[in-house]
Amino acid sequence: MFEIKHKETGVVLASIDADTLAEADLRDMRLEGADLAGQDLSGAMCNNTDLVDANFRGANLQGVVFAGAHLNGADLTGANLAGAKLGAESRSGAAMLAECVLENCNLTRADLRKAELRNSNLKGATLTRADLRGADLSRSDLSDCTARNALFIKTNLRESTLRSADLSDSHLNDANMIKADLRGARLTSGHPEGFTVINLANLEGADLSDAQMQNISAEDTIFKHANLSNADLSRAVMGGAILRSANVTGTNFEGVELATVGMEFANFSQALNANIPSYKANLR
Repeated sequence: MFEIKHKETGVVLASIDADTLAEADLRDMRLEGADLAGQDLSGAMCNNTDLVDANFRGANLQGVVFAGAHLNGADLTGANLAGAKLGAESRSGAAMLAECVLENCNLTRADLRKAELRNSNLKGATLTRADLRGADLSRSDLSDCTARNALFIKTNLRESTLRSADLSDSHLNDANMIKADLRGARLTSGHPEGFTVINLANLEGADLSDAQMQNISAEDTIFKHANLSNADLSRAVMGGAILRSANVTGTNFEGVELATVGMEFANFSQALNANIPSYKANLR
């Protein structure tokens, strides 16, 4: 018999007729504040389970189904969530993870579609090949995370921190990155002919200083008032992008076609390798 106890009071919240929680059926159970640190829950079913403020530090959560579960405030530091299913086609069917601690956790290939992750801590997390389409990560901290080949399509990253994050070969099409901190982020590719995609994304007021953005596809992307100082945009595809009032001091535009780029009131006098068409006006 496996007893699940409250992390503070020690009160037994549930008793499972098994020696382990691996592949356990915990659906629709009320396990608020449960102490599951270091436990093996691989393959468990936790659909619609109340796990608010639960302790999962260092737990094995590979392949766990958390669709519809409530994990707000949970501590998942260092947990293994590889292949876990927290997302759904609709927001109502996805997991709630607002204000969670997911620092250094493994979310490789995890399904996080439409999941709620506002104000969460994902410092140093691994999100390689994770599916975060439509997820809400606004005001979350993803600094130093590794998210190669991840899907951030229509993801809300408004005012989030992605400082020094590795987003190589990821798709951030139509993502909301208004006022996001992407200082030193890697938005390039691990392959000679590869590239990261941010078409239609909104980066108004974002900080992209020192970002690596070689070969990036940034068509119709909004960079109004963004800080691109010392960023490397060499060979970027930027048709229809808007750089109005952006800071491009020291920004490398080698091989970038600027004919259809909106550049009004941006100071290109200190930009590097920018081939500015003669008809462009209102530049500073």
